[in-house]
Amino acid sequence: MLIRRKSFLALGAVGASAALLAACSSSDSSSSSDSSDAGGSSDGGGDAPKADANADLVIWADEAKATALKAPAEKWGSENGLKVAVQTVANDLQTSFVTADQAGNGPDIVMGAHDWIGNLVQNGAISTVQLPADAKDTTLSVALDAMQYNGQTYGVPYAVETLVLFANKKLTDTPEPKTFEELVEAGKAGGADAVLSLPVGEQGDAYHMEPLYTSAGGYLFGKDSKGQYDSKDVGVGKEGSIAAAEKMKELGKQGVLKTSITGDNAISLFTDGKAAYLISGPWAIADIKTAKIDFTLSAVPGFEGMDKAVPFAGVNGFYAAAHGKNAGNAQTFLSDVAGTADLAKAMFPKNELPPVNKELQKELAVDNPEMAKVAELAEKNADPMPAIPAMAEVWTPLGQAEANIIGGADPKKTMTSAGKQISSKVS
Repeated sequence: MLIRRKSFLALGAVGASAALLAACSSSDSSSSSDSSDAGGSSDGGGDAPKADANADLVIWADEAKATALKAPAEKWGSENGLKVAVQTVANDLQTSFVTADQAGNGPDIVMGAHDWIGNLVQNGAISTVQLPADAKDTTLSVALDAMQYNGQTYGVPYAVETLVLFANKKLTDTPEPKTFEELVEAGKAGGADAVLSLPVGEQGDAYHMEPLYTSAGGYLFGKDSKGQYDSKDVGVGKEGSIAAAEKMKELGKQGVLKTSITGDNAISLFTDGKAAYLISGPWAIADIKTAKIDFTLSAVPGFEGMDKAVPFAGVNGFYAAAHGKNAGNAQTFLSDVAGTADLAKAMFPKNELPPVNKELQKELAVDNPEMAKVAELAEKNADPMPAIPAMAEVWTPLGQAEANIIGGADPKKTMTSAGKQISSKVS
């Protein structure tokens, strides 16, 4: 199952398995549809550049972030008497980074999604970092939590995303419903073609279904006594997931959830005025504004009498390469990034992302209230997506099960079967 979303945080759960395969196999780098020939290459592979040997600090990022980072990073370098090279890796960044780092010719820092961390740690590709003592005062707690793995901090958080509810105020009298039932009732009363635009598709979309799944009591992995995710405790197939499945089937029967709505058309259904509500992320805001929709943005509501809806939080961060040639400069750069909002503020005009820095969040609330609101809702309502490599085994079975259930399949049997499939892969 490919997670189709216009995400600027580059969700890495599917790519994690590809990177693991590429790093651990000497002969087969095509085991996953998301992997590339980078796995067998000695120079970082694919279209990844060789790290600039003449630079005092080399940073790898995807195209959007590299474009935004280049000028402020070079300015930081000039102020510190260092040459900084920001290099673009357009495809397979995680895979290319792991391979290049193990070969000893990768960058000193890589930017990526927090759910890469488990795979990067497992491959020995990143080092721990030290955050400032006042990080809890300056940075959203959901972002700090996302950078933790096995009780240690592995990255400096930079931006956050989560799913929110968009409402077309012309198509509903209840733009911020308190329960999912209220959403359905108001959407039907408004007379729109669709009550809700939420990506499901024929193969499912477990990412977008997570708020409903959690509200009904579902969980993906339990936690051990230290608060770390336990891949042996699979929640899919357990009581809460079955309760969620029953809700999904009912919503499918009502036509509220539809497999005909996918990542390709979910946003356009809303911007074309055909859906009263949309569950999506900050990547939808530009299209909604362009369409001149009079909208509100609020938390995804949970089911009446059940748990709060808890979507995933995706956090983007800077990570120090374990085998970078300029480790000292990398740590200095990361310390400066963590200490102030200056870099994120300088990057924002070219790559608008909800900030994790509280000071910057307040500043943006004036001219970019939607981005600030997403950051606020991520802090209040979302949980960081599990960064353990086992997450790669969840997406396809759970997504397909949810799609089948929405299409009319037996909730208990289908969800239980998905749980067994996941457990067999991660145990």
